Amino acid sequence: MMIHEITEQVGRHKRRKRVGRGESSGLGKTSGRGSKGAGSRSGNRYRASYEGGQIPFARRLPKRGFSNADFRNLFHVVNLKALEARCENGAVVDIDALVRLGLVRDASRALKVLGEGELTKKLSVTAARFSASAKSKIEAAGGSATVVEKKKWTRAAGGEGASKKGATA
Repeated sequence: MMIHEITEQVGRHKRRKRVGRGESSGLGKTSGRGSKGAGSRSGNRYRASYEGGQIPFARRLPKRGFSNADFRNLFHVVNLKALEARCENGAVVDIDALVRLGLVRDASRALKVLGEGELTKKLSVTAARFSASAKSKIEAAGGSATVVEKKKWTRAAGGEGASKKGATA
């Protein structure tokens, strides 16, 4: 094959649209945008779900059920194999120590320890939750697995049901 025999792939270079260059070009006057409406204006487009003023699909369907997503518990998850690789024997491991080691990004969430991998080092691990296998492996290696108690919310004194100042029975 010689250099002069090389041909371009079909469709490799698409000609750009030259709009507004006369009616006979096929893209004159309204430049292929039609007349009036949001589609003809610059910078404006209908959103993907817009149905031309018809009641949108999402609003045609009834609301059903509920979600507890706002109340879910989020955890940073760490496996024993990561602790084995990064921690020294006899180390105290908690969320702050894992942030320093780079195993978790920040201390914004609680810590959960899972049991993937083997543990030979004696570690003192403090976390919000442990899987059963993680707890047994930590204790089998001579370490301790301490569960951090979650803060219990209590009603403040003088809350609902408390007697009102100056009220008579």
